[in-house]
Amino acid sequence: MFFTPYGFTGLQYIIPAMILAFIAQGMVSSAYGRFSKVSTRRGTTGYEVARRILDMNGLYDVQVVEIGGKLSDHYDPRRRVVRLSSGIFRGSSIASVSVAAHECGHALQHAKGYVPLTFRSLLAPVVSVTQNFVWVLVVLGVLFSSTGLIDLGIVFFLGVILFQMVTLPVEFNASNRAIRLLGDLNVLYEDEVPGARKMLNAAALTYVAAVAMSLAQLMRLLMIRNRD
Repeated sequence: MFFTPYGFTGLQYIIPAMILAFIAQGMVSSAYGRFSKVSTRRGTTGYEVARRILDMNGLYDVQVVEIGGKLSDHYDPRRRVVRLSSGIFRGSSIASVSVAAHECGHALQHAKGYVPLTFRSLLAPVVSVTQNFVWVLVVLGVLFSSTGLIDLGIVFFLGVILFQMVTLPVEFNASNRAIRLLGDLNVLYEDEVPGARKMLNAAALTYVAAVAMSLAQLMRLLMIRNRD
């Protein structure tokens, strides 16, 4: 992604965004490493928390399943399944219950028709296709001196940025729901709540970093277009 026929164009925008991304990823890894070792005093597992949240809100048909990987947790709105990695599913740490509650927050958003989530779901299949052609179009536009191709690549990339920006309220809202839900269920003692909030805030920062990186890439694309 760095090299173009114009060399390292726009690197002055990319490097700060990359630094933010590395910091965000480091914060997530650090927070997870720390709070996955801190067991909740009530000892509720991630699975139990997820099941209780879903049942409490009448979502009996939403499954909670265990998957492989580390921090691969997500909610699948198409199949209505909350998928939790083994460490979250089986663990009873602050990290486990926080992440499980966060993913259930997405399930509640889906059930209640939360508009940003609905909009993101509509964008997802389109963006998943168009994002693969962004740099192909830009490189072809540069090689053939076609601003039209570059402009089309930029339009496709704007769709990616829109998707990422819509993701921000979706993620922050799910985290806020998670904290409230953990309180409603008395899963955490009061002095354990700040740890859960730190864990979820660190995870949310990765989405902020993704937007920053994309905006930096957009500036780079515009520079390439103007130079062409």
